[in-house]
Amino acid sequence: MKGLPDYLEPSLDVVLVGINPGVRSAEVGHHFAGPGNKFWKLLFESGLVPRRMSYAHDSTLPEHGIGLTNIVARPSRSSADLNGRDFEKGRAALVRKIERYRPRAAAFVGVTVFRELWPAIASGSAPKEIACGRRPETIGKTALFVLPNPSGRNAHFTYREMLSHWRGLVRFLRRLDA
Repeated sequence: MKGLPDYLEPSLDVVLVGINPGVRSAEVGHHFAGPGNKFWKLLFESGLVPRRMSYAHDSTLPEHGIGLTNIVARPSRSSADLNGRDFEKGRAALVRKIERYRPRAAAFVGVTVFRELWPAIASGSAPKEIACGRRPETIGKTALFVLPNPSGRNAHFTYREMLSHWRGLVRFLRRLDA
């Protein structure tokens, strides 16, 4: 199974960082393609993009100031199938990408992604509780933000709660403009 391309270019407003491609995404060659994934609905309903989109439009996100990448490139059925080496390698690559492309913000699509990045941006163990929203850490000048994971497997947040956090990202990006 092949990984997915990154959609990155210099000076994007935000790069959305997933954990890794799921099997369905790898099969169709597009990010967040799982049938239960609410990513594309949240992207539109939060106001990040001006029209409804689907996974088939992932390559057009940079036109809206949005990039896409994952902390681990290797597809799997579940993030539980990933190992420490996957994350160790992915951390370093992700930090290099963010430093190279210098987006205004990086938003981690799920608390797990941010927790796995932690050793690359801060010393010590990651906090037990990581709240969604703006983070005090940065990568260079890139601000960091944590979003709920939109996967259909995420039972930690209702859709309404997810949407509230995604709209929080939109408000945060507008404040960066001011």
